Amino acid sequence: MTGPVLAVDQGTSGTKALVVCPERGVIGAGFAAVRPRHLPGGLVEADPEALYASVLDAGHQALAEAAEDVVALGLANQGETVLAWDPVSGRPLTRALVWQDRRAEPICTELASHADELRELTGLPLDPYFAAPKMAWIRRHLTREGVVTTSDAWLVHRLTGAFVTDAATAGRTQLLDLDHATWAPRALEAYGLSGERLPEVVANAQPVGTTTAFGAEIPLTGLAVDQQAALLAQSVTGPGGAKCTYGTGAFLLAHTGDTPRRGTSGLVSCVAWRLAGNTSYCLDGQVYTAASAVRWLTDLGVISSAADLDPVGNAVPDSGGVTFVPALAGLAAPWWRGDLRGSLTGLGLDTGPGHLVRALCEGLAAQVVELAEAVATDLGTPLDALRVDGGLTRSALLMQTQADLLQRPVEVSALPDATALGVAALARLGADPALGTADALPDWKPAAVYEPRIPADRAAERLAGFRTAVAALLGS
Repeated sequence: MTGPVLAVDQGTSGTKALVVCPERGVIGAGFAAVRPRHLPGGLVEADPEALYASVLDAGHQALAEAAEDVVALGLANQGETVLAWDPVSGRPLTRALVWQDRRAEPICTELASHADELRELTGLPLDPYFAAPKMAWIRRHLTREGVVTTSDAWLVHRLTGAFVTDAATAGRTQLLDLDHATWAPRALEAYGLSGERLPEVVANAQPVGTTTAFGAEIPLTGLAVDQQAALLAQSVTGPGGAKCTYGTGAFLLAHTGDTPRRGTSGLVSCVAWRLAGNTSYCLDGQVYTAASAVRWLTDLGVISSAADLDPVGNAVPDSGGVTFVPALAGLAAPWWRGDLRGSLTGLGLDTGPGHLVRALCEGLAAQVVELAEAVATDLGTPLDALRVDGGLTRSALLMQTQADLLQRPVEVSALPDATALGVAALARLGADPALGTADALPDWKPAAVYEPRIPADRAAERLAGFRTAVAALLGS
């Protein structure tokens, strides 16, 4: 297959679209902002129609800039965002409950006695972050009508009329049998969802329908959850490699091969992708607030934007004894304490904006170190290096702090939109089965490599201070 593809990444705070040509790279780009509502009590909602409109808007922008026909479409999604909708008309019946939403906590509490069984079956811990608790909450409190699914199934239906979800996204629900990548009747029963009509689980690269939403008819041939698409774009296609995306949250994924690894370190085991009949798996760890923590600091007036991280942070030599656990939406892996909130300790009259910025960078980097060490424990071997992408990788201060605390090289991707490029590769694979995975991927090379600049004992000392602060939260 030759010709460009349209890749759309529907994310939490916006939708990015790229037109990607196999020979010339990105030839068109578009972006449409999305503004979820943050409500008291940890509630986060989005208007489904605004999500769909952002897909159309960003896609049309990218196509207009490229001024060329495309041969296929790929769509990436947020993963755990859910809504109820009418499968006949396509009309939303509820707002979309965003992945950060915590309202399903009571349902998880009710199911606590089934936590180990569900984790063994699905690879996921019991937490309202995942889709199934939100789906059950919608059925219990909002509506029994229509179908209740992750947002990708609704977007695909609006675009093509098909009723499908890909294997990687289905793996984020806690309703998928991890070993067989099929819906698990026992998990559905536990959540009271046994009678639900669920979308067909399809491979990540295959034709699922066609759309005329962007003008001429385009086949939809690539689907993925955002972080797995980024893992693919980073060319982490076999065991031993890992990537971390610094977006609204930070997400570290490590490839584990063709069998799921159910570790004991608090990480999630899930489907990486299913291609040509073969399922690959990964370990996944989350930091709920990364760019959203920077935005919080901005809203307080400490900095004016994320671009201020480096100039403000570099105005001081260190954090001045300030420790920041940026758990502003709870602690995710490996602790899974979404009920907790962040802490800022060691403040003094001499504390300035630069100290807060450095403490935030250290807090984010320390959480990623915890994830990397959990991966090393579960795999039995340390990571050689960490490939990173996402908007916050533009901060040299954060990336150097990451390398220092990790005591490993941090390789910043030259691909700024890894998720969209990953789903572009899937769209190409789905449209042309003769292609090999390596043929469809963009050439990977780092834009920068950050080497550790401090000795291991100093890194350990800084991590110990962070862990002490986390322990105080866990014991509170």
